Amino acid sequence: MPEIRVGRDWDDLKKFGSKGTIIIGKNIVGTGAETHLASEIKFDVLRPHVIVVVGKRGSGKSYTSQVFAEEIYKLPEEVRRNLCVVSIDTQGIFWSMKYPNNKQRDLLYQWGLKPEKFSVFEYVPFGQKDKFDKMDVLYDKTFSFKPSELTTSDWCYSLGLDENELEGILLSKVLSKMKGNYSIEDIGAKIREESFDEKIKLKVENMLLNAKNWGIFSEQGTNVYEFLKPGKITIFDVSLFGGGVGWNVKSLIVGLLMKKIYEVRVLERRKEEVSTIEEEEKKEREIPLCWIITDEAHNFIPSERATASSDIILTVIRQGRQPGISQLFITQMPDKLHSDVLSQADLVISHRLTSQRDIDALKAIMQTYMLYSIEKYLDELPKLKGVALILDDNSERLYKIRVRPRQSWHGGESPVAL
Repeated sequence: MPEIRVGRDWDDLKKFGSKGTIIIGKNIVGTGAETHLASEIKFDVLRPHVIVVVGKRGSGKSYTSQVFAEEIYKLPEEVRRNLCVVSIDTQGIFWSMKYPNNKQRDLLYQWGLKPEKFSVFEYVPFGQKDKFDKMDVLYDKTFSFKPSELTTSDWCYSLGLDENELEGILLSKVLSKMKGNYSIEDIGAKIREESFDEKIKLKVENMLLNAKNWGIFSEQGTNVYEFLKPGKITIFDVSLFGGGVGWNVKSLIVGLLMKKIYEVRVLERRKEEVSTIEEEEKKEREIPLCWIITDEAHNFIPSERATASSDIILTVIRQGRQPGISQLFITQMPDKLHSDVLSQADLVISHRLTSQRDIDALKAIMQTYMLYSIEKYLDELPKLKGVALILDDNSERLYKIRVRPRQSWHGGESPVAL
């Protein structure tokens, strides 16, 4: 059967063939009783991509994203050592990659695969260590950020303040005077020294001290180079943040992580370009290209408001190709996702959708190479889990796919009462 390679332009097809591709499933051919699986579908991972995975609840979005992570881990060493994966886990389900999928052993054998566990590294928030320990949840390390790494905008988004109101103005004034590596208490002390309305000062100081309870701040902070290592899959578990500020904190974490990754890769790419100009390009990168997998993406970069992660996500979407950063966004609400995410995506994987608003969001980016409405293609999908459409701007083709079964355990299944 002819190979199907998506995400790769014609020049790279001629140059690399199937080298540096991953297999995430098989092409679905025919309709109705004539439906069957045909060629393997291979995704390009040599170049940076923006991929959006959409679908209604339970259709297999998170499952598909972790198939990507498994496949990147299985790449030949010469490719794998130049890549790394960072997963933002909002539901606490990605840790299960550490265990083999024995439950679907028979299905895996049908695909020529076997259950397998993967070496993944899980970080949990510094201040939530005791919670995870009490629940006997396994993790590898804690992560934290230095308060000095946050801008005024970061603080205002996270605390729910307006930069142009008195609280935001006070915070901006104080932070402009802070130097070096300072703590939240240091910021509070500076606030008390300011000539400002006492009630405003007390309010902002109290909000900052409450932020300590988020459990993500320390004076050491996590070094970005810890997780930007060749072939490493890192999971940042942010699932335990709830309540009114929960998504604000998650957005802050995602924003700070992406800023760190982007800054490091921009600097590293400059060094790589210099070595290429001087004809001394190394086959192995010191800082690998990074794949960032973000679950519940519509909460981090929504269509109708800004969050602490919005600006940096948009920057990486628009400029991340040059430094070598790939983004894989997962959402069950594409209509709530910022329009730039869908419009900038060169690959869209759409599991089943039933909401007309979500279907309309995909219609808005329909390409000229699609002969029919997206609704027709979705209606033709078999009524099975793991089936999806792939819209590939690189080859200007549309494919029906069934995603392969996971080799590692899937922690995202719904519980059963019986």
